[in-house]
Amino acid sequence: MKLSKRIKEIRKKIDLKKEYKLEEAINLLKENSKVKFVESLDIAMRLGVDPRHADQNIRGTVSLPHGTGKTVKVLAIAKGAKAEEALKAGADYAGFEEYIEKIKEGWSDIDVIVATPDVMSELGKLGKILGPKGLMPNPKSGTVTNDIATAVKEIKAGKIEFRVDKTGIVHAKIGNLSFETDKLLENAKTFIQTILKAKPSSAKGQYVKSVYLSSTMGPGLKISREEIENLK
Repeated sequence: MKLSKRIKEIRKKIDLKKEYKLEEAINLLKENSKVKFVESLDIAMRLGVDPRHADQNIRGTVSLPHGTGKTVKVLAIAKGAKAEEALKAGADYAGFEEYIEKIKEGWSDIDVIVATPDVMSELGKLGKILGPKGLMPNPKSGTVTNDIATAVKEIKAGKIEFRVDKTGIVHAKIGNLSFETDKLLENAKTFIQTILKAKPSSAKGQYVKSVYLSSTMGPGLKISREEIENLK
């Protein structure tokens, strides 16, 4: 495959075989961002787990100190006073029957759905619609709760959900390259530490096999094992 001039220039400045410190990798990705839009900073962690086993299917949430830079549209499925609480907390939409119907009709102009437990019997019927889109609320991710106001506030402030894929990799956006380096560094450390704490007792051998940082259009830079060990 023919490499573009931009990629050739980047490869002159970056050693893809080297293991980088987090801060060093972030600065390199920022320095080599030459596209006309704001790139995101993404993290990928390859774990020594078997997602086919329920107790090794790593899943959860993390509140990034400085958010992701993305404006998240939140729908709260709730009745009466709970719907009002959600709206006051910053939800973009809140209600019950009208939104159940809109979802059935194909509406999906949202990023996250939170719900109170009493509506899940009805919302659960939409599993075939919401499941493939990753929109079905789940107690494990904190999106099914009676404290719906807190859930909305946390999501709006930068709380994200993560889940290991079938190949054992957890990946997420942890900010924009336009963020200051120290903010991206703090977001990265927070995400890595959360994954480290999620290690299942049944996981054998090396838990974190590799960690890479990348930008939307940039290369993936491997993070040094020493730095990961220091975050435990």
